[in-house]
Amino acid sequence: MTAAVAYGHTTRVPVHFDDLDALGVLHNARYAVMIERAMINWWAERGVSFADGRPTTPDAFNVVREYAITFHVPVRGTGEIAVHFWVENLGTTSADYHFRFTSIDNRTVYAEGRRVNIHLDPATMRPSPWTESGRELASQLLRVD
Repeated sequence: MTAAVAYGHTTRVPVHFDDLDALGVLHNARYAVMIERAMINWWAERGVSFADGRPTTPDAFNVVREYAITFHVPVRGTGEIAVHFWVENLGTTSADYHFRFTSIDNRTVYAEGRRVNIHLDPATMRPSPWTESGRELASQLLRVD
């Protein structure tokens, strides 16, 4: 079982052999893929995804504007780790996510960072407001201290 958190969402992600670099540690580029998959799965479970090449809701049409990560301790070898992510700030057209990669028991923080997503209007490819239903779903991930 993954350690409980007070806000956001935590999920387990597998680290496979082909995720490792030549030193036998999780390759730095794989963290971006893992946080992407964790977030996509959370949204898809709530009906926000793509089907037949089209967004299932307007809120699925968004892009990453910023991505930053700080590495603390290498993940050595295969197995499962935890990804904890939350929304730190929900703007009109943006969602400022923060995340941590930890051991399953939450005692070791391997890396942490942030990612900003921008909702786009598909016709203009310009920022546009999240829908009310999208804001309602995202509010489930808001950090509450």
